[in-house]
Amino acid sequence: MNIAVTTQPSATQGVTPPPAPRTLEGMKLHPVMMRDILLKTMFRMNVTLVSEISRAVCLPMPVTQELVDLARSQKLCEAMGTLNANSGNEMGYQLTDAGKARALDALAQSEYYGAMPVPLEIYREQVSKQSIRNISITRAQLEGAMGHLILPQSLLDHLGPAVGAGRSILMYGPPGNGKSSISNGIRNAIGDKIYVPRAIEYAGQVITVYDPIVHSAAEEDVDDPNSLRRTSGRYDTRYVRCERPTVITGGELSLDMLDLVYNPVARTYQAPLQLKATGGIFIIDDLGRQAEPPQKIVNRWIVPLEEGRDILALQSGEKFEVPFDTLVIFSTNFHPNDIFDKAALRRIFFKIKIDGPSQEDFLKIFAMVAKKKGMPIDQAALIYLLKLKYPSINNVYANYQPVYLIDQMLSICRFEGIPPQMNAALIDRAWANMFVRDEVIVK
Repeated sequence: MNIAVTTQPSATQGVTPPPAPRTLEGMKLHPVMMRDILLKTMFRMNVTLVSEISRAVCLPMPVTQELVDLARSQKLCEAMGTLNANSGNEMGYQLTDAGKARALDALAQSEYYGAMPVPLEIYREQVSKQSIRNISITRAQLEGAMGHLILPQSLLDHLGPAVGAGRSILMYGPPGNGKSSISNGIRNAIGDKIYVPRAIEYAGQVITVYDPIVHSAAEEDVDDPNSLRRTSGRYDTRYVRCERPTVITGGELSLDMLDLVYNPVARTYQAPLQLKATGGIFIIDDLGRQAEPPQKIVNRWIVPLEEGRDILALQSGEKFEVPFDTLVIFSTNFHPNDIFDKAALRRIFFKIKIDGPSQEDFLKIFAMVAKKKGMPIDQAALIYLLKLKYPSINNVYANYQPVYLIDQMLSICRFEGIPPQMNAALIDRAWANMFVRDEVIVK
């Protein structure tokens, strides 16, 4: 699966960070769950100092101390009786025999330890604060993100409102005309930071969300030592400050990828792709190439797209709602009427056709690619290409063709041991590789 993330300038004024919890009660988690995660973390990570435990469970030190004191009152951990001079004279803590036994019992129920999860209801509030629908994107930002592409102005006229709405987009048209590149350009235009929870909690179950493969952690703000106002370290570290995520799937997408992933060995859950993409973009490329028909795939998105909520199910069969806050981009080479019914098309907010370039834009792309790859332009060879080759395919141009033809000619030049160049003979050889002749092969 192709999963990508991006790092770009901000498109908004910034997202309100989640405030750090101040008390155990204010975390809205069951005390037994928090205590057991503490015990499992101390057992698995062999941490003894409150400062170490605080970093491991991603809680402020006062809240961590409160949690340690809770475990001490239940005789599950004890002070080691000595101050550690190498750690600011902190008191060390260790699990008692009863604490180790309880940690093992808790690990048998779930292997999850480390960062305290964020209750689903609390997470909903943060999703609302950093909604993809809250962004405002300008023509200049979109043009800047698409600066490497030669696109008709009318296309940006349609793309801008679609991206700014943060809804759903269907891009369709003949293959090889940059639908995937445009999707990536949209991704690059939306570049502010959001807060992704390491894990969320529902009904006592922990679901991990933060995924280093999908999420790109942003650099932390560093305070100016001469400043009177501190800005860093003020948010809940159970979240990771990230670039807005982008998930890109293609023909490999199956409907079970949109369900909770349960690990029966560790007895833990992992968020599905669309939940990991919350606050960002989910691109379904090559729609129509998946095992399931496109209509079935879109049907799975009807409730999320219309109501901004998704429905997931635990192993027990219990269903629950999670926020759905994702810009979904469908990209296909098929005509929408051939793969969707009218009801499905009505639910996709924007439909944008991506056509091949005009001859003028084709030449611009050809010149740009040639310059980038060090291929000298030969006017006679270009005239030969336009006057003799393209009429054979009814002068249908595609964005991929300049790259393809120039790469072919460069490969031939390397093989023949000659400098990079273009001429009619080289164009003939490159053109022969771009298409397959329609012929009957005798078996």
